[in-house]
Amino acid sequence: MTERTLCQARDGVALITLNAPERRNAIDLEMVQSLHRNLDDLAQDADLAAVVLTGAGEKAFAAGADIAQLRERKSPDALRAINSGLFKRVEDFAVPVIAAVRGYALGGGCELAIACDLRVAGRSAKFGQPEVGLGIIPAAGGTYRLPRLVGLGIARELVYTGRIVDAYYAQQIGLVNHVVDDEVVVDRAMELAAEIAKNGRTAVRMAKAAMNALARPAEGIASSFESVAQAILFDSEDKHRRMDAFLEKRKSKGR
Repeated sequence: MTERTLCQARDGVALITLNAPERRNAIDLEMVQSLHRNLDDLAQDADLAAVVLTGAGEKAFAAGADIAQLRERKSPDALRAINSGLFKRVEDFAVPVIAAVRGYALGGGCELAIACDLRVAGRSAKFGQPEVGLGIIPAAGGTYRLPRLVGLGIARELVYTGRIVDAYYAQQIGLVNHVVDDEVVVDRAMELAAEIAKNGRTAVRMAKAAMNALARPAEGIASSFESVAQAILFDSEDKHRRMDAFLEKRKSKGR
């Protein structure tokens, strides 16, 4: 089986690529496990200064969780915090992580992007938390990280409506740091990483730890509530009906 992620490091900067372009880099269990292995390996690199995270292909950074897998998840799976545990690890990772986003970053893909420290978006990028349309909520950090970035009022609107927004609007509301041409998204993210790498390794790590501590005094409570709420929704009839309809629609379109 093709590796779900690819990882390479040079001169203190690592590039991780979500590697399932034929499935729009959907975040399934194998993808989660592969990313954990990448982070395990990179955590041993004392010279590491920054990580760039991107998606293979032109259509998506990550078009969300694998809906077929999500359809089968039950309340205990929500309490296991499969995706949210990974995204918290990304947020807590010792060095800055930069998301380089082309195409769709939806649902879990958007939550992964906002768990990163910085976001560089291509002009084709689309961001959104459309989970309510599937009868669930953004439960991998979306309900508390998104308000932290864009403010509570805008976050409420995006989550309640499930609206998908473009790169320019995402930059306007503070969700994205830079918008560039699609073909230079990874290059721009790598330039940012190289700029970070010029500075003191320990100083940058301490700066990240300090800002994380300041930004999330009540995150543990929010995370626990997300998991409990999702556990209730995972067993709901509405969730199964909406996900069945989504999968049937996708099947009829041949993808």
